[in-house]
Amino acid sequence: MTAAIQPELVPPDHETTPAPATGAAGEPSSTPLRVGVVTLWLSVIVLLPLAAIAWQAIGGGWQHFWLAVTSHAALESFKVTLIVSVVVTLLDVLFGVLVAWMLVRDEFVGKGLLDAVIDLPFALPTIVTSLVMLALYGANSPVHLHLQHTPPGVAMALAFVTLPFVVRAVQPVLREIDREVEEAAASLGANGRKVFSSVVLPSLLPAVLSGAGLAFARCIGEFGSVVTIGGAVPGKTEVSSQWIRALIENDDRTAAAAISIVLLTMSFTVLFGLRMVGGRRAKREEKSS
Repeated sequence: MTAAIQPELVPPDHETTPAPATGAAGEPSSTPLRVGVVTLWLSVIVLLPLAAIAWQAIGGGWQHFWLAVTSHAALESFKVTLIVSVVVTLLDVLFGVLVAWMLVRDEFVGKGLLDAVIDLPFALPTIVTSLVMLALYGANSPVHLHLQHTPPGVAMALAFVTLPFVVRAVQPVLREIDREVEEAAASLGANGRKVFSSVVLPSLLPAVLSGAGLAFARCIGEFGSVVTIGGAVPGKTEVSSQWIRALIENDDRTAAAAISIVLLTMSFTVLFGLRMVGGRRAKREEKSS
């Protein structure tokens, strides 16, 4: 007799347990853990300090907050800060795009050195920048250009520390622009200015706005680079960060925190607005292409 072949028994209602989510390497996904760690870290270094300074700003009540931010000295410092920051940001956009274009499109001796020097303000202590500016444009200026305690002197110091933001924002985008599109426009009779304004600039605009926002935000809160060259002349060269220092030295920390909140609000508003405009522009370019 042959042995009866037993059919494989499978439970009718058998359900398989779903495998745990895995990452690219086949390991369990750690996305929630990463999100938790990043959120905790950002809370410690960003959110908690911001909450603390906001709490201190309103510690004396809303009336004290309003008086602090609308005092004559505060308004004068806001005026100087905004005017200089806007002027410097416009200069950064103009010369930042020019420098980025030169580094990407031109070949010349010392190009690598110049590309490395662009990042120097990121590594140089800002107080050193102020001392350098004072030595170059102070009372004993070797180039006979005296900018100490003047708005142009403050602007020069701020331009030095903020120009790299625009250059480094524009440079990688400029590298990725298709040169064939520019050549096609030129072959159709467009001159260099027309090619730049119609082909290159629309692609660069989101990066330019992003770099300009970062430069403006840095100008709003900069202190070290203007502390000696500016001289904190009220209504002339005293920026808001220097007025904050004066308030702290007078032991009025609540008013100093109030001025800080105003600066944070201005920086965030401009930065967020420019990012939104740049993001919408980038989406339009992607849809059109």
